[in-house]
Parts: sequence; C-alpha cells; structure tokens
Amino acid sequence: MAKDVCIISGVGPGTGSALVRRFADTHQVAMIARSEDRLGELAHGVRDARAYPCDVTDTEALKTTLATIREEMGSPSTLVHNAVGGAFGDILQVDPKLLELNWQINTISLLHMVQSLGPDMVEAGRGVILATGNTSAYRGTANFAAFAPTKAAQRILLESAARHLGPKGVHVAYVAIDAVIDVPWTREFFPDRPDEFFCKPSDIADECHRIAHQPRSAWSFDVVIRPFCETW
Repeated sequence: MAKDVCIISGVGPGTGSALVRRFADTHQVAMIARSEDRLGELAHGVRDARAYPCDVTDTEALKTTLATIREEMGSPSTLVHNAVGGAFGDILQVDPKLLELNWQINTISLLHMVQSLGPDMVEAGRGVILATGNTSAYRGTANFAAFAPTKAAQRILLESAARHLGPKGVHVAYVAIDAVIDVPWTREFFPDRPDEFFCKPSDIADECHRIAHQPRSAWSFDVVIRPFCETW
C-alpha cells in the first residue's frame, strides 16, 4: 500500500531536514525550499523524499509546484509549513520591506498552500496541517518588529483554519519552538552554552510527527516546545 504524501516547506539544514527524515518513515515526502542543491542531496539520502525547488514568496511558482506534486505523487494528506523569514530590528529602525517579505514567507504562502491542499483533505475527510512557529507568535518583543507580527498572524490564520477545517476532519496545529535550535550558526553565536541549552532538530521533528498522528478524540492546536532549562 502506497504511503500518504506529506509536503514540507522550508527544508533547511536544521529542523526542515529533520522533519523530512522523520516523516519519511511514514510518508512520501515532497520537499520545498529555494536551494536545489540541498534538496537534491537530501533526496539522495532519504528514501521516499522528492525535491521540489521553489521560493514560497513567488505565488505562481508555488501554485505550479503544488500542482506538480499532486500530479506526480498524489494528493497530499499532510502539510508541514516550516519556511520562515526572520529579522532583528525595533519599530523605529526596521525596514518596512523586510516586514512585507516576512509576511509573504510566514503567512501568505501558508494561506496559498492551505487553500490549494485543504479542499482535497476535506473531500477525503482527513488531513493534517501544521506550522512550526515560535513564541514571537504570542508576544511582540522590542527587537522583533519585522518578525513577531507575521508569526502572530500565522498562528491566528491557523486558528481560523482549525475552527473551519477541524469539524471537517482536518487536524490543524501550531507548534511554537521557544528555544535556540541546535544548528551550526547558533553554536557559533552561543559558543559557551552547554548542549542542554539547545533544542535538537530531531526532537522537534519527533514532536511534530506525534502531533500529526494524534487520535481525533485528543487533537492539540497550540503546542509549545522548549528545553527544560529555557527561561519563560
């Protein structure tokens, strides 16, 4: 029996790649990211993973990519939106164009994907839509003026989706990561921090996979991941 199809956007070297490896255990995975080389390497090393290079801010390219995935792999039953645009800057310094870009990556592309994939999920009576986020979705700290508004909008967009699609059999969830994720650049940025300070991409992927397979009697919407030592 063929595996269900899962789309994962934002397949970078950290959480995105970990999500691909975890979901490939149970799904055929369609990987979306801008880097064709990275996707090609991952597809070569992960069975049941296919590369679909695409910039999610290019709406027409995204729609074409989703149509190609449906044609080549079948209608996806799962979407994990991991693509993220982020930046630092306070309200007096931030470039409005940066806010617009992050809005396109974090929120608008998610809307397009839900609108493209949601009808087939509703028709099938089942499906999963997840987005990986962070605690900027709940608070607007001073230095995240170009980022937090887009993540808050992303979360509220999914809450609206959950209220509409949940009764139709589609599980929608927001997974906020309140942590510094363990990737090479964060290790360089925090060279003196112990291992326990960092959140492992594979652990994030495991939790997302668990949420995607929850029974209907106990669906989660808001989930926050954080290392045990994180201050909150």
